[in-house]
Amino acid sequence: MFRLRNIKIREDLTEEQVFQKAIKANKIKQEEIEKWYIYKKSIDARKKEDIYYNYTIDIKLKNKEKEKRFEQIEEYEFPKIEIKRKSQYKPVIIGSGPAGLFAGLILVENGIKPIILERGKCVEERIKDIEEFKKTRKFNTKSNIQFGEGGAGTFSDGKLNTGNNSIYSRKVLEEFVKFGAPEEILYMSKPHIGTDNLVKIVKNIREYIISKGGEVLFNEQVTDFEMQENEIKAVKSSKKIETDTVILAIGHSARDTFKRLYELGVEIRPKNFAVGVRIEHLQKDINNAQYGEKTKLKLPSADYKLVYHAKNGRTCYTFCMCPGGQVIASNSEENSIVTNGMSNFARDGVNANSALLVNVTVDDFYKNTPLDGMYFQEELEKKAFELGGKDYNAPAQKVEDFMFNQKTSEFGKVKPTYLPGVTKANLNEILPDFVSETIKEAIPELDKKLHGFADNDAILTGVETRSSSPIQITREKETLNSTNVKGLYPCGEGAGYAGGIMTAAIDGIKCAIQVLEKE
Repeated sequence: MFRLRNIKIREDLTEEQVFQKAIKANKIKQEEIEKWYIYKKSIDARKKEDIYYNYTIDIKLKNKEKEKRFEQIEEYEFPKIEIKRKSQYKPVIIGSGPAGLFAGLILVENGIKPIILERGKCVEERIKDIEEFKKTRKFNTKSNIQFGEGGAGTFSDGKLNTGNNSIYSRKVLEEFVKFGAPEEILYMSKPHIGTDNLVKIVKNIREYIISKGGEVLFNEQVTDFEMQENEIKAVKSSKKIETDTVILAIGHSARDTFKRLYELGVEIRPKNFAVGVRIEHLQKDINNAQYGEKTKLKLPSADYKLVYHAKNGRTCYTFCMCPGGQVIASNSEENSIVTNGMSNFARDGVNANSALLVNVTVDDFYKNTPLDGMYFQEELEKKAFELGGKDYNAPAQKVEDFMFNQKTSEFGKVKPTYLPGVTKANLNEILPDFVSETIKEAIPELDKKLHGFADNDAILTGVETRSSSPIQITREKETLNSTNVKGLYPCGEGAGYAGGIMTAAIDGIKCAIQVLEKE
């Protein structure tokens, strides 16, 4: 194989037309080609007067001698796994988010049949509970945006881009396509799946795991662990399951499980995280800011990623930006408010939204235990519930009012998308001072990078507290086994080793490989 880079396209073309332009420019004849595919596609919008698509195409020629004038590349192959596992017990995976599902996939693909335990419901039933909450405010503590098949990432934008250069990244993308994702995620520079696709893909992965002999059990919340001489012996849910291997893919909101693990003496460390709000703008304003108005290309809804380092030493940054999306209720406990964002694949909603976060360090919250960050989050979420009116409305405020520390009396051109509803409020009343001050300093500075970010009518909805886990369950670097409990594999976002769908799935693969290669 060889690679053709920097194929600049300034018109809307089909993939075949792009390919024809590329081979013509490189003087390659169609009949010489054995196969080809797009390796990467990105948008270069640095110059608003000259926006173009930048393609990279991989090609294989029938005559290898003719390939020598081009950049040679190796086709991707998933690394070979040396299977040594001989245990009589089935491995147990706790949690069916990206980490748990991909751990399960790797195990069944290599002949090992795991048991996956999920406290929530299957994704089909989970959707019904979420819609019920939006309409009636009836909240299900075990089936919501955080808990249930697919994990928290199922109801998000479905972003798959990552700064992680793992050899398993391609495997994750290929598996998603295999189970129903659009093929373009294999080559888009910022791939996303969208909630509407994810709910179908998650179901397909589950059915595949079951077809290969794995078990997926819903409404099975793990309440305890049996250990002898610091070795896993069993897990307890509604039943007791004997095992010597547990992949702990519990997600960043399994607070009851965090508490039980700490009581049992599993080594846990506090870690830094971030809190803040969701900010909403009109998507058309974000498009204009990023693309301008001159291009004739049919460009997708624009995104952004911004960061500002404040004078107080804090960092304010945008996270999980959802073009054409909506702000969603992401609490996992009663009488609390947590915000997040989601988009469907088309990203065709009126508003754009993103988390606007400020870093929180261990020194900000640590008092007595490594769980203190979790309690810091809980306190903020309860304050948001009270400020919203104690009926699951989220407190919301215009940017202009936030900057002047005054309660919002009416919304302008940007209308909040959060359901079941919002209450006009002053978020300064509940946010820690260092968070409010940093956001206020950051908004005008971020506007210099993205014109319109400081729009007076932009909406802030609070609070966003679950951007990452407040703890890390420590593990050995090479074996990925817990540092003090044999057979326990802390995995994914909840354990502190991932930050999104892609990295969580990769971590699930890595943990499964360790299980397979352990004698």
